[in-house]
Amino acid sequence: MTTDAARGFASLAVHAGQDFDPTTGAVIPPVHFSTTYAQDGIGGLRNGYEYGRSGNPTRTALQTQLAAIEGGAHALSFASGLAAEDALLRALLKPGDEVLLGNDVYGGTYRLLARVLAPWGVGLRVVDMSDLDEVRAAVAERAPRIVWVETPSNPLLRITDIAGLAAIGHEVGALVVVDNTFATPALQRPLALGADVVVHSTTKYLGGHSDVVGGALVLGDDALAEQIGFLQFAVGAVSGPLDAWLTTRGIKTLAVRMQRHSENALAVASLLEGSSRVARVYYPGLESHPGHALAARQMSGFGGIVSVALESGEAARRFAESTQLFQLAESLGGVESLVNYPDAMTHASVRGTDAAVPVEVVRLSVGIESVDDLLADVEQALTR
Repeated sequence: MTTDAARGFASLAVHAGQDFDPTTGAVIPPVHFSTTYAQDGIGGLRNGYEYGRSGNPTRTALQTQLAAIEGGAHALSFASGLAAEDALLRALLKPGDEVLLGNDVYGGTYRLLARVLAPWGVGLRVVDMSDLDEVRAAVAERAPRIVWVETPSNPLLRITDIAGLAAIGHEVGALVVVDNTFATPALQRPLALGADVVVHSTTKYLGGHSDVVGGALVLGDDALAEQIGFLQFAVGAVSGPLDAWLTTRGIKTLAVRMQRHSENALAVASLLEGSSRVARVYYPGLESHPGHALAARQMSGFGGIVSVALESGEAARRFAESTQLFQLAESLGGVESLVNYPDAMTHASVRGTDAAVPVEVVRLSVGIESVDDLLADVEQALTR
């Protein structure tokens, strides 16, 4: 029999954790809504289940699926991406510890560190993670407890050498965390490149349909997984059964969706790069992107996010408010295309900091619609 370890990514996405129901033979496992489980005598738990916060079969199935597609030994599913980040950070940090953070990250991550954890004595430094010399100098000056990176980053799509970063972090005893939300394991496997923990907002590409909020951690270390699992149980930020089931359903089509997202995004980026109204296009699939060669080695595709700098902040706002098929909304990674103005939307919390997004930048989450319709919408928005 072929084992999970020998199966390809698309097969793992469809089948890992998805054994048919042994009672009825249903190919799709049922959603388990029960909050509590009957015991065979006091302490006689059936398959370890006793209460919905500590465990749920639908959540277990999702966690098995997540670990398989990321190549990790353990996965934990949370109520949101920030809940996952919070559990990881509190499991690892104590007052006086420091996080070395990329200077182009999701605004919520920066806010969690700077405004929630910093008052409790956690230090924060920000560097350009795509410049390994800058990272090396920063860790030599003072060793952090965690090195945290997004690659591709949000929203400027900087590319960081994960293997190189892991080597630098591990030299000083730091744990290397990679937010793999933009690439997904369909395109990039950070654990295989040396990262210690992978973080996901499963709300985005893993769920893939803009109808469920969630987060996940995937890792290989048994002791750390147990420690995070205890915090998850003790604090309670678990994903609900329907949320877990919706995320599992989304993951089953991840491989084909990411292929289409990447194809459409490259077409949109190429159109934007050829426009006289555009100052700069940020997309690692373009040869003009400074991280293109590294992304081509490290990833199997370039993803569905394209950011673009217009001539001014005013022009960027007008463009974001002029699209028709691209809907003006926060978030990303769904099958539908979205446009976002980071400075006033997703990254408003980092205005005035080292992680601030230039006011002329617009972020496009390119969906899986017909590419000609997407291109026509971008063209008319540029004209308007």
